Amino acid sequence: MSGHAVREQGQSLRLAGLSVGYRKRPVLQPVTESAEPGRVTVLLGPNGSGKSTLLRTVAGLQPPLAGQIHLGDDDLLAMDPRARARQLAVVLTDRFEVGLLRGGDVVALGRHPYLGMGGSLRPADRAAVAAALAAVHAEELADRLLAEMSDGQRQRILIARALAQEPRLLLLDEPSAFLDAPSRIELLAVLRRIAEQRGIPILVSTHDVEAAIRAGQDGWVIDQGRMRSGTVEMLARTVIGDAFDTPAVRFDAADSTFRLR
Repeated sequence: MSGHAVREQGQSLRLAGLSVGYRKRPVLQPVTESAEPGRVTVLLGPNGSGKSTLLRTVAGLQPPLAGQIHLGDDDLLAMDPRARARQLAVVLTDRFEVGLLRGGDVVALGRHPYLGMGGSLRPADRAAVAAALAAVHAEELADRLLAEMSDGQRQRILIARALAQEPRLLLLDEPSAFLDAPSRIELLAVLRRIAEQRGIPILVSTHDVEAAIRAGQDGWVIDQGRMRSGTVEMLARTVIGDAFDTPAVRFDAADSTFRLR
């Protein structure tokens, strides 16, 4: 199916007893959670809590210590990298040397898992690239050099590259790290629309708690090695203060902002 069509509702991402960490040293208690199709799930937690480790494990970029990861009925851990790349797409904060790549060139890289030996884009691939650019309202960036784009424009292109894979799951690690406050809200709103239109689960790791509450839908909050989940509204009332309050700063659940004590 071409990515520009509204898809039937997809399938959940399910983690079962998932333990993540390094060299047999877990950074989280075993996680059993699900991210639902058509919704944006924000992954929140203080620095060093394990957000990126969890996201990278789900993406297949590092092995789990134990547990299972399923997308619908499919076992993501059992897939080879090429097959996994047809199921999920990842947007990381890593900067890369762009050279003379234009926006359309970068988005076209998302079609790599589908290309044959020749590596040439077919009409279906070009249609997927066009649909991905349209999904993030970046058609005018297709011929612009990536090196000349703002951080917000570049982030839209990287998300379009991920969407060109036509994934059943989209993972983003700190996608708003280099954006100003209005752009952070706008980015999450774009992701909500993509999740709904494509019928896929989107999991977003972010430090921006206030933006996540305003524009996210569901949440996973890491607090002292444990995962707690629910709608962002419920978590704002019950969990986020426990996870983020410090002697100098407290989270005000009434208006979902941080305040000096």
